[in-house]
Amino acid sequence: MLRINREIRDRIVAHARRDHPDEACGIVAGPIGSDRPERMVEMANAERSPTFYRFDSKEQLQVWREMDDRDEEPVVIYHSHTATEAYPSRTDVSYASEPNAHYVLVSTRDPETAEFRSYRIVDGEITEEPVEFTGEPAR
Repeated sequence: MLRINREIRDRIVAHARRDHPDEACGIVAGPIGSDRPERMVEMANAERSPTFYRFDSKEQLQVWREMDDRDEEPVVIYHSHTATEAYPSRTDVSYASEPNAHYVLVSTRDPETAEFRSYRIVDGEITEEPVEFTGEPAR
């Protein structure tokens, strides 16, 4: 199960809406071994594409080094789908290289609501997991 603060969820959805019609992407870091997503890092979609995302390699190296310096790991790796449901594509699965991460997908295909779902992706196998939102409800 992914437990994530409502404020971080809202920031992920806002990032996805802001980058629409291109896919948005980023991570939420947390202390190593804690499974607590605490620090959101918006990243650039190097592809600038409505159907595909890729972290910029230089930015990714910088973010991963910063996590190392802070004794953090990527607890959540997120991106958006702009025209389809929030479900991992074959490409998403092929790029899933963090077996302990929660892979969050946000669909921005509906301008009124955002679909927010989380998955574990290990050895090419996709398992959807429940999401629990913590903290104060949005006002």
